[in-house]
Amino acid sequence: MPASMNRTFLVGNLTRDIELRRTPQGTAVCDIGLAVNERRKSGDEWVDKTTFVDVTLWARNAEVANEYTRKGSSVMIEGRLELETWEHEGQKRSKLKVVADRLQLLGGKPVEAKPKPVAVAAKQDDQFDDMPF
Repeated sequence: MPASMNRTFLVGNLTRDIELRRTPQGTAVCDIGLAVNERRKSGDEWVDKTTFVDVTLWARNAEVANEYTRKGSSVMIEGRLELETWEHEGQKRSKLKVVADRLQLLGGKPVEAKPKPVAVAAKQDDQFDDMPF
């Protein structure tokens, strides 16, 4: 059998907020849209071209994306191409997507999509009476 390789690296921005789901077994999964921009020179001017790619994230990658990204966030995806096929109204359909093996957050400070509650212990004055300072 001839050698083959299915590996892709993409750097782009999320086109929508994450919608995390769970399989019946509890595994996290989400589908993201990634806009990958390319700038080429055409004659004397630069032309921007955007390619939109569907990406599926599983397990911890899906949880991290849900917690720290939102629409517009920059990410790097490493994964493999997969052909998804289905039937709709009697017609066979297909699309090429990326199944991510690795997610890396790019840019500045990670954005929290949902604020986390902070537990604060009630202060009792007598608790601190015996402290030497």
